[in-house]
Amino acid sequence: MDLLIDFIPALAFYAAYKLYDFYVATGVLIAVSLVMLMVSWLRTRQLRKSQMFVAASAVVFGGLTLWLHDPEFLKLKLSLIYGVFSLVLLGSQFIGKRVMMARLGESSIRLPENIWRRVNLSWAIFFALCAGLNLFIARNYSDAVWVNFKLYGFSLMIFAFILLHAPFLGKYLSDEQPNREAP
Repeated sequence: MDLLIDFIPALAFYAAYKLYDFYVATGVLIAVSLVMLMVSWLRTRQLRKSQMFVAASAVVFGGLTLWLHDPEFLKLKLSLIYGVFSLVLLGSQFIGKRVMMARLGESSIRLPENIWRRVNLSWAIFFALCAGLNLFIARNYSDAVWVNFKLYGFSLMIFAFILLHAPFLGKYLSDEQPNREAP
């Protein structure tokens, strides 16, 4: 459910861009990001740090885009988010008892610590590459290409990256995984 909530602002931005323009879409992104924070809060009575960071980034960079009438600010937001995710994951390789991916995934899957470290490092590298790719596309292609790649390209890349983990992690899954409480 959280993944769907996280994806709604991007879908709303894309739809508004296709129907109107970059600036209307930016306003929609800001509004929907804040609404999704409220929905998440009402649903669970808590907010994830990553969710708050993404919404705050939308407000700051989207606000700069609208105020200065320059889409480059919003385009940079995605690289900032991917870059911060990469740095947090990479930093957790050296700081703390458990890597970030182990802390995030512990309720759904149990893995040996060395496997969590590999998964964590692979996601750190993946997000760093996504940050760089976003900068490249934002700087070298039109707004329309960037918007389409933002929705389709990165979504497919993330989905494919998750699927690439399945064979590697599948041998660690068993019928005795932790029970997840039904919502």
